[in-house]
Amino acid sequence: MNGPLSGVTVIEMAGLGPVPFAGMILADAGARVIRVQGRKTEPVSGSVDSTQDPLSRGRVNVGLDLKKPGGVQALLRLLDSADALVEGYRPGVMERLGVGPDVCLARKPSLVYGRMTGWGQSGPLAHTAGHDINYIAISGALHAIGTTEAPVPPLNLVGDFGGGGAMLAFGVASALLHAARTGHGQVIDTAMSDGAAYLMAPFYARLAGGSWRDARESNVLDGGAPHYGVYRCADGKFIAAGPLEPQFWADFLRRIGLEDDPGMAGRGDPAQWPHVRERLRAHFASRTRDAWCAELAGTDACVAPVLSMQEAINHPHNVARGTFIDTHGAMVPAPMPRFSLSDNRAPPPQTQAAAATDDVLLAAGFSREEVTALREHAVLA
Repeated sequence: MNGPLSGVTVIEMAGLGPVPFAGMILADAGARVIRVQGRKTEPVSGSVDSTQDPLSRGRVNVGLDLKKPGGVQALLRLLDSADALVEGYRPGVMERLGVGPDVCLARKPSLVYGRMTGWGQSGPLAHTAGHDINYIAISGALHAIGTTEAPVPPLNLVGDFGGGGAMLAFGVASALLHAARTGHGQVIDTAMSDGAAYLMAPFYARLAGGSWRDARESNVLDGGAPHYGVYRCADGKFIAAGPLEPQFWADFLRRIGLEDDPGMAGRGDPAQWPHVRERLRAHFASRTRDAWCAELAGTDACVAPVLSMQEAINHPHNVARGTFIDTHGAMVPAPMPRFSLSDNRAPPPQTQAAAATDDVLLAAGFSREEVTALREHAVLA
């Protein structure tokens, strides 16, 4: 890999969800990511094979039992040759293990120490359990997504991965730039609840400005407007239509054969949106999704098929772009964004062999005798 983070070494404390996602982003950008895990491990993406899992690619696995004498010192010595550490444990866990940020930055002042939690390192909820759905609930994001009847969880994209993993990776990259300029590392407090709120910034701005109603399906972008919504077709599949601008709306109506329909004139009046939507629902229900696509694909009508995940892999645009790649028989998303001077290929699958642990430790300055002793004392998993 010769990505923009080539030459950067990140220690990733093994976990689930957003921390592996951040590790994937950093590895895809060229960083060397060493995942430290104990004896009990599980695939970071459930039951998928680790050679196929994008959240595990680019990792070298090192098995260290931090509860064994010598485990903490081994990790601290690994940090001597690392640029960053990322962890996703509850507040205080790393401190109790003896590898909290105070200890690590005292040993290496330039270290970037990235912390990922649901609620943050402080606040009344900091030490309580939770999941994505809880974090996005208090951010206002969950309330804004769904139907008039009830909110709908948007997978765990908003809290875990967007507001969590992506924000952690951005924080690490930003702090690495600062450390390179100043020699000073720092601690990054990434909370999924904060990140979900951060992603909602444009909508809070509209709410403050009076152009956003704090109710689902009553705004342009939340399913309220007929010119930004999803319509069922004759075969039960769906079309996504988003002709927001007047010129795109005009092209949309012309291409679907409703340019002279008087009912379409109500698009500018929210009170008329339900009527316009019902007319469009009836119209799209008259043909199959693929028939509509054949009519509208490649135009400025701002219409696209709602594809299943399997269909998305084979869509011509995604195929042409190489959006998905074959990883040992599994089609998974390719690295992104794309850099003009960097290799865009995915890093190799994670290395799990015990020999990899030995190699990492030897490269970090451990002697062969020290590695053997650690293994004999069951410090190495």
